[in-house]
Amino acid sequence: MEEGTADLRQRKKQNCSEADKMSSKERKKENPNLGRTPKYVLFQRFAKLFFGCLAAVTSGMMYAVYLSTYHERKFWFSSRQELEREITFQGDSAIYYSFYKDLLKAPSFERGVYDLTHNNKTVSLKTINAVQQMTLYPELIASVLYQASGSEEVIEPVYFYIGIVFGLQGIYVTALFITSWVMSGTWLAGMLTVAWFIINRTDTTRIDYSIPSRENWALPYFACQVAALTGYLKNNINSSAESFCYLLVSAATYTFMMMWEYSHYLLFVQAVCLFLLDSLTLVQTEKVHEVYKIYLFSLFLGYLLQFENPALLVSPLLSLVAALMLSKCLEMNMKKGTFISRLLKIMHFYLVFTVTVTLNFLLKMFVPHKENEHLLKFLEVKFGLNTTKNFTMNWLLCQESLQAPSQDFFLRLTQSSVLPFYILVLIICLFSVTQVIFKRISGEPLRETVTLEDGKIGERPEIVYHIIHTLLLGSLAMILEGMKYLWTPYVCMLAAFGVCSPELWMTLFKWLRVKAVHPILLALILSMAVPTIIGFSLWKEFFPRIMTELSELQEFYDPDTVELMMWIKRQAPVAAVFAGSPQLMGMIKLCTGWMVTSLPLYNDDDLLKRNENIYQIYSKRSAEDIYKILTSYKASYLIIEDSICNEVGPVRGCRIKDLLDIANGHMVCDENESYTYSKYGRFCHEIKMNHSPYVNYFTRVYWNRSYFVYRINTVISFQS
Repeated sequence: MEEGTADLRQRKKQNCSEADKMSSKERKKENPNLGRTPKYVLFQRFAKLFFGCLAAVTSGMMYAVYLSTYHERKFWFSSRQELEREITFQGDSAIYYSFYKDLLKAPSFERGVYDLTHNNKTVSLKTINAVQQMTLYPELIASVLYQASGSEEVIEPVYFYIGIVFGLQGIYVTALFITSWVMSGTWLAGMLTVAWFIINRTDTTRIDYSIPSRENWALPYFACQVAALTGYLKNNINSSAESFCYLLVSAATYTFMMMWEYSHYLLFVQAVCLFLLDSLTLVQTEKVHEVYKIYLFSLFLGYLLQFENPALLVSPLLSLVAALMLSKCLEMNMKKGTFISRLLKIMHFYLVFTVTVTLNFLLKMFVPHKENEHLLKFLEVKFGLNTTKNFTMNWLLCQESLQAPSQDFFLRLTQSSVLPFYILVLIICLFSVTQVIFKRISGEPLRETVTLEDGKIGERPEIVYHIIHTLLLGSLAMILEGMKYLWTPYVCMLAAFGVCSPELWMTLFKWLRVKAVHPILLALILSMAVPTIIGFSLWKEFFPRIMTELSELQEFYDPDTVELMMWIKRQAPVAAVFAGSPQLMGMIKLCTGWMVTSLPLYNDDDLLKRNENIYQIYSKRSAEDIYKILTSYKASYLIIEDSICNEVGPVRGCRIKDLLDIANGHMVCDENESYTYSKYGRFCHEIKMNHSPYVNYFTRVYWNRSYFVYRINTVISFQS
């Protein structure tokens, strides 16, 4: 009996060894890399990583050089005088750069920072903390780098400043490249992302119109954060790479929050994506909660270093993260696959929503703040919940960036082929994610690794995150055209990832049940062939256009503005205070350093009210009313712009003078017809006539084709 048992065990061992040999042979056939030496595999991975990183860095550097070359061709920057260069900074850009100049002129960095935080030389009758109110941390960093690096003798301040911004745009492109590469597994996707980004530059960035704008400083850091978060959310990532991604997410999140006053709103959208990802059990919960801790740390540190900025305390991001952390502390058993757990999941959504709204409401009650009250009023009017005659609200509604996107926007994206491929990729991923969600609801556990043969791209958490993220950003972009600068770069990235990903093609073939050709082989071929064909077609159609842009010498010259600035520098007293449109006042502050009555900034209620009052110079009000308004701000000179006074806008009712007439009750609109009435003529027209009573209050001291400058009389002479 014992001998028979021993023979049976021996035969079982032989059968097991033979089965192991057969299975190992089959695995080698399925995956040829298993039979290769570890040195060969390591070298292959290193070569792929090296050339991919080289391509990413090269793409970013070439894009930065391209921006610099295009800027030089557009403005002839190197052949201009300093004043002519500064005039190219329009609107709020002029204000940001003017403070950068002030920092460099200060006797020390500490003194420069103090002057900015206690600034009473920019806006009349107003002391402001410019660093907090205008988020001048980019200018602080740029000035420190310029002085610490000893660049004073090497490069002019303006070139150093715009060079940093262009360099950040290169980092932006590199981060998008890496994100697409991490998602697809091939750096060919990164190359296609960069190509689509540059071709659609009109809709992916505002760098052409406003170099110093806050989003041009901030969005590159957000792109780095998204790239690191993409790697961090992956299931099959090793511990060292996970730690590196975590540190990069932390650093990029905090830096992004310091660079842009609206950054916490974008991070709120990202937090909503992660909340949905976690609620659907599509990602490791521990990773999501680690990101929540990063948000809390960044908000706390940002609050302290931004002079106890109350906007961060009342931000929806803080309320949401606090509610999510509270829900975790309650330890609600929602992931056991039972009916009760599904019911609790619905209650979990309700709980998080209720706690978030309640907490945000309580914070706004107890924390004194003036955070974007005009923004809430704007949204009420935008969505038809309220009507108003308020000048500021109607002016905001007329801004192109705050209107729904035009058909030209979608036409441009379609012509570059990015929109059709984006929609295709989005549909495939959405169907796959929907399948995975139903499996999660039915109780199927989450798999740690997803192979190419599985054809289930919706099980990868980083892919699901990007799908939710692009849907939320796309929804905002469909309401406000200005949001397209946040959405379109990720459209390029997601479309490039999709066409270059074998997993996406494999997912499609699984649904279609392709059997004529081996689906894995076909997926690998298409993931290389399709992007190659797209790349060649883009090269043939758009590369000549880009080269033409760089070869054409454009001309930007405004002699009237140059003459005005020269007159102010030579003739105006040092203590003079100028009044006019906010855009012109920003330019005067930059080019001359003289004090002004208003600034082109729209995040402060007092400045918004000032802008509306100063704009009354283009309304139908009496000379005495205008005189009282101007003297209340201690203005000594008034500048009338002919382009505003005689504006012929494409949309009637959106001109400055129309908005003022509506706000003042001087215009009535009835069935597409508008009627104006007032016992006074339009001030900007009447003052040019040089008749009483206008000459009693104002004396013309300078004029050219575009500007009329009047001294505001301190002693009124009533002459007939």
